[in-house]
Amino acid sequence: MRTSRVANTRPIAMGYRFHDCSTRRRCLSCRLCLSRRLQPARTHEGDHRLRISETSHGGFRKGSVMSVVVCRSTVAGAARRLNLMLFALVIGVGSPVGAMEPRPPKAVKTEITEELRLAVSRGLAWLARQQAADGSYGGLSHYGPHVGITGLAGLAFISDGHTPNRGSYGQVVDRALGFILAHRSESGLLAAETSHGPMYGHGFATLFLAEVYGMTHRVETREALRRAVRLIVNTQNHEGGWRYQPVRRDADLSVTVCEVMALRAARNVGVYVDKAVINNAIEYIRASQNPDGGFRYMLDSGGSAFARSAAGVAALQYAGVYGGEEVERGLQYIKRFTPPKEESVGHYFYGHYYAAQAMYLGGDAYWSAWWPEVRDELLKKQSPEGFWRGQAGQEYGTAVALIILQIPNRLLPIFQK
Repeated sequence: MRTSRVANTRPIAMGYRFHDCSTRRRCLSCRLCLSRRLQPARTHEGDHRLRISETSHGGFRKGSVMSVVVCRSTVAGAARRLNLMLFALVIGVGSPVGAMEPRPPKAVKTEITEELRLAVSRGLAWLARQQAADGSYGGLSHYGPHVGITGLAGLAFISDGHTPNRGSYGQVVDRALGFILAHRSESGLLAAETSHGPMYGHGFATLFLAEVYGMTHRVETREALRRAVRLIVNTQNHEGGWRYQPVRRDADLSVTVCEVMALRAARNVGVYVDKAVINNAIEYIRASQNPDGGFRYMLDSGGSAFARSAAGVAALQYAGVYGGEEVERGLQYIKRFTPPKEESVGHYFYGHYYAAQAMYLGGDAYWSAWWPEVRDELLKKQSPEGFWRGQAGQEYGTAVALIILQIPNRLLPIFQK
């Protein structure tokens, strides 16, 4: 083994996780090392290194991904200066569906404008002020305190580089985590709300737990995540999907995409998910697609619509299907709703949450056409106070808008292949 020191390294635009080294310092490292030949060494304080085997060092082989170790204390300050140095170091990253699939687009200067930075800053400040004493969000909605809305709010702060107890909003993220952990059950269900089926909130909360666990490796978080994943796996119905209640009776596409995204995030941080569960979900999603490329709500009913079609494409991508005829037809259908299309778009924030991810994962051609339009439209919709009005309340709308607007930061691991 040859050891190479990594110094003054910024966060990179690939799936990554935080871990504890022997000195309890937190570090950032790639968690998608495809070749498994690149392993971060755990050494004494201040001497984090990158170990690269002789076979992969010096001209990275196709299918290999560089694993970079970075002191976690640099993340919050470096978030806005994020660059895609990895793409200059990696040649032909491997993929689940072949070498010709589209890759997530590279960052360009025009993605993030000064107006965008100010809007995000106002939005995060407003959202932080709305957090209840118990760490929850949702109190301004008809749902009341809600694990799903709390999870989405936490993801909005993580998207700016804030992690539990680290960064200017680190305590906000930590309190959100505390609220979700306080509302877990022995069955694994994450739920505090009573007015609607809990599996929506469970999916978003599980996604948040997976992203946080990858950054902290807290035992309590892992156990809650493991049980939450087990519940999702055990409630998949015979069609391959999920529904509002944690039972196997039926399924719909909108809940299914929440669970697929949560399972993907959990697998990324090492929680076991049987491949058969993912394959069955893929078959369900494919069966939900209509001839026009859009997706229907349930297998036996419903025409195509923007929000669920965006969710359908994103679900395929998070299940590992990044290319192919069904994804291409789905992306072409979503393109018909390129902003401004407000009069034609129901479930605006839900739809754009998934559409932005689908277009981002669809590659440069889709992302470069979609991003400026949705960015500018969202900026126009922000209130002077800093919030956005969503169908499930201001906290929900603001959290989702902030997640979308911070995709160019490339900090959330779930957004990476």
